Amino acid sequence: MPLEVKSPDSPRSFRTWRQSFSRKILAGSSHRRLPFAVATIAVVAVIGAADFLTGFELSMLAFYFVPVCLAVATVGWRFGVLAALISVGTWLAGDIAAGAHYASPLVPIWNAVIALSAYLVVIWLLANVMALHREMESRVKQRTAALTDEIAERERLEREILEISERERRNIGHDLHDGLGQHLTGTALVAQALGAQLAARDAPEAGEMKAIVALVEEGIDQTRSLAKGLLLAEIESDGLATALNEFALATRAQYRVDCSFQSEGRIALDKAGVATQLYRIAQEATRNAIRHGHSHRIAISLAGVGPDLLLQVNDDGSGLPPVGKRRQGLGLRIMAHRAAMVGASFSVEARPEGGTLMQCRLLLPSP
Repeated sequence: MPLEVKSPDSPRSFRTWRQSFSRKILAGSSHRRLPFAVATIAVVAVIGAADFLTGFELSMLAFYFVPVCLAVATVGWRFGVLAALISVGTWLAGDIAAGAHYASPLVPIWNAVIALSAYLVVIWLLANVMALHREMESRVKQRTAALTDEIAERERLEREILEISERERRNIGHDLHDGLGQHLTGTALVAQALGAQLAARDAPEAGEMKAIVALVEEGIDQTRSLAKGLLLAEIESDGLATALNEFALATRAQYRVDCSFQSEGRIALDKAGVATQLYRIAQEATRNAIRHGHSHRIAISLAGVGPDLLLQVNDDGSGLPPVGKRRQGLGLRIMAHRAAMVGASFSVEARPEGGTLMQCRLLLPSP
């Protein structure tokens, strides 16, 4: 299975809009209470008129639940109780006006109490459900804020880790160039002088000293190559292909592996630092292939695929470990974070024929 890291950015979604709308409605903002209160009374009046026109023999009690629930949801439970009282009064008044007759005055009072009790139970249930909903939204908001802060802190720490890594790279590069490189250069000069003295005396060790000088000079070249890779400055937006080609040549010479680079067309990036991050990703993937995958052939490619820029590093090494034993190491996390910093997707997967394929895909700027 491929290891993949993406960095999606989501705009305001429908869910966010719905939650915002619900909070405004359920909270019963002062500027919205009056229109909803008027609408509730209007609905009660409409239902009461229909109740009167249909006569007292057909009960319309169930329809009064609509304005009662509307009152609770938009204004509050207190106005819901008031709407329930108005609804019961309207229902009784409509039935009496339609010609209803009762054997005792207690009958309409009893009917009103029963109807009002049913409305009050609904009001209580609805008010509690709304309170739980508001409490849950508050908790979700708090957890979301805490999670956002945690993500921001993690990203800050990851950026600091990358900055520390770059700083240590530069420090090591300076030490190699100014320390070890100068020391080896001095050693080569001393060895050359000693070889010249041995050659002047026709000593048989002169040939061996010459070979030693050649080895030291080879060490100097390797040290300079290492220092150059560590002291890499910011790559220009159109210099990524050139830098990757030089890196492939240096890797071939340093590690004695078949490392090649292929590029299709002239590719320019519009953001500062993007080319440097892509270069570091290719550099890390190549060195991982050599050190951990024991690869002998590595192919680095850079090409435009539709609107995207695709950076690939192919190797013929040992590949990824089995899924059960696979762990995403620090190198993979750093590469994934570098890709996320420039808005690119990153994946590493095992090739069917053996080896590993690293892909980094970046959306190119429109011309």
